[in-house]
Amino acid sequence: MGLLSSSVSIVQYRVEGKLEKPVIETVARCLKKNVIPDVDEDIADRTVGWTSFDKPFNPDFDGSSFLIGTYFVFSLRIDKKTVPTSLIRKHCAMETVKRLAATGRKYLSRDEKSMIREQVTSVLTLRIPATPNVYDLIWNYEESSLWFFSTLKSANEELETLFFRSFQLPLIRLFPYTTADLAMGLSDTQRDNLVKLTATDFTE
Repeated sequence: MGLLSSSVSIVQYRVEGKLEKPVIETVARCLKKNVIPDVDEDIADRTVGWTSFDKPFNPDFDGSSFLIGTYFVFSLRIDKKTVPTSLIRKHCAMETVKRLAATGRKYLSRDEKSMIREQVTSVLTLRIPATPNVYDLIWNYEESSLWFFSTLKSANEELETLFFRSFQLPLIRLFPYTTADLAMGLSDTQRDNLVKLTATDFTE
């Protein structure tokens, strides 16, 4: 889901730390350094990087294109290539027949079968285009807060990893426990009690 969708799912984060000044130029440099690479002509089956909010398939971070008002707005893009198992099986069978005919043998060894499967998978992965998944985010730098428009566990994990690698700033996911810890100025005793709390089941 994106920022402009009719319905959205959001995870809120707190951004720890500050960037080197001038901030806008630093953000632009970090985004460009970690822009999503093109995986269509590569044997890699997956790639992750930043892309533009308004041009998700043609990333452009020149100037302040990622700045809307006082917010940084850009997107996380995850491209994946998925080769159907049935397609791999088909091409492995075809290659096996060719190999047996060329050698005059009746059987292939386990290592030869494994090698054929690896070769077939690599060739098919190179041919199949990647499927892009785009997740928007809004970063309020002054307030050290960030909203990520996806609740998918895998997408949030990729965000946390790439954000730290790009900006050297850790993200703290906000939910009731972390919000209470960060906002309430708890003592050590209160923090210990908070950790011991368990969720109440309202379905009984």
